[in-house]
Amino acid sequence: MGQVNNYLWTTILKQTTPADRNPVDVVKVNLQAFIGGEAVTTGNLINVSLVYLNDYNGPLDLKKEFMSLLHHEMTHCFQWNGANTAPVNVVEGIADNTILKANLYPPLYARPGMGDRWDQGYDFTARFFEYCDSQTPDFVAKLNKMMRNSYDVSFFKNITGKPVEQLWKDYKAKYPGVK
Repeated sequence: MGQVNNYLWTTILKQTTPADRNPVDVVKVNLQAFIGGEAVTTGNLINVSLVYLNDYNGPLDLKKEFMSLLHHEMTHCFQWNGANTAPVNVVEGIADNTILKANLYPPLYARPGMGDRWDQGYDFTARFFEYCDSQTPDFVAKLNKMMRNSYDVSFFKNITGKPVEQLWKDYKAKYPGVK
């Protein structure tokens, strides 16, 4: 967990000083038997489903899948969410962007250019954020930093110089024919 924590602070969120960081002293991970998802995070508590892990037979080995879950869920512990004003799909897109950058995404993960909307969430939004990072280095870290106290879609233009609608059009144009 310490390695994941350091990776999030230094590589993804670029929170190099304690003043930059969401003040979380301890992250707790509980393995519980619940149905309805792989894992869920509330504050600094990550609940991982033993039912999911026990039944897992996905495209990644179990250790890699567990590490993917930790990267995603620990991102929620340390990322900013606009004081609870950021759309869930933006927050989830940032967390899935973490597993994308860590090379822990499953083969069935959205490919570049996929998706119907930039804010479709999870892997679709993560891929869009990957594109935004290619246009403006450290886009995700900059977006996260701006989301410390509030959220506004204008953050995209503030960071890249383009409104999100134009970024989405450019992204889709880069991958013609990809749905």
